[in-house]
Amino acid sequence: MKPTSISAEGLFEAHREALRWEWIAGHAHPERRFADAAVREARSAADLVGYLNYIHPYRVQIVGRREVAYLADAAGDDQERRISRIVTLEPPVLIVADGETPPDRLVAMCDRAEIPLFVTAESAGHVIDVVRGYLGQHFAERLTRHGVFMDILGLGVLLTGESGLGKSELGLELISRGHGLVADDAVDIYRVSQTSLEGRCPDLLQNLLEVRGIGLLDIKAIFGETAVRRKMKVHLLVHLVRKETMEREFERLPYEPLYEEILELPVRKVVIAVDAGRNLAVLVEAAVRNTVLQLRGIDTYQEFIRRHQAAMERSDPG
Repeated sequence: MKPTSISAEGLFEAHREALRWEWIAGHAHPERRFADAAVREARSAADLVGYLNYIHPYRVQIVGRREVAYLADAAGDDQERRISRIVTLEPPVLIVADGETPPDRLVAMCDRAEIPLFVTAESAGHVIDVVRGYLGQHFAERLTRHGVFMDILGLGVLLTGESGLGKSELGLELISRGHGLVADDAVDIYRVSQTSLEGRCPDLLQNLLEVRGIGLLDIKAIFGETAVRRKMKVHLLVHLVRKETMEREFERLPYEPLYEEILELPVRKVVIAVDAGRNLAVLVEAAVRNTVLQLRGIDTYQEFIRRHQAAMERSDPG
């Protein structure tokens, strides 16, 4: 899914109460938005907001106490040049923080260039954290996957599979064994950096798990606060299939670890066959523990291959 476009007005209204800011210049285009090119090139929301010591085209520029002093210390044409250098790079928004009063020339230039200028008494550092968090939620690449997303032994595990195999029931059993629920049915997955994915629960489904025959369960109310999580990094996919699907489409002992691409990033994958008498919760926990070993560089299958080869060499009369 493409990142959501954000307007200056949307940013302002979203934090009008939290940051108690005023919009003092650049009212002509409240719909002014982040340039698509800047969003595509940004590695994270941190690239889209910052101080004046790194002035970048189409970036939210924060003007704090030091930055106002830098602009105010200059006089006449020198001040005009310093402010012009900021304005000509077309930031989507300028924010003056730390309770500072923006120079009159800055206000006038923002009005002429139709660049929204916000002023707040909040600290510059706090403003940056708030704005980066807001941009991160909107600009991260995102998709929604069907499944149950859980915290199992500290790893974010997404349970997926064919319909009717009992993913939610498995999630409930894992919760009863002390693991945590992030999301059931729909999981919003964000690419939060060049190497990591994060799974979150849609607000509508927060803390809820649907079990056939019982209905919706409020996991937080039933099991307590420790049974739910707001978000987790995605470390492992556990895909449930019927026994005949397993025999037809998957190797019993895959030579190489399986991976599936999500938002162009590879995620480790384990396929488990659902059959009568199999304890799926135990199998999932074992898969997670095995993944932890693999992340530490310990590969049980490769170790078995080495033992097998060593045994063959010892028994070879040549």
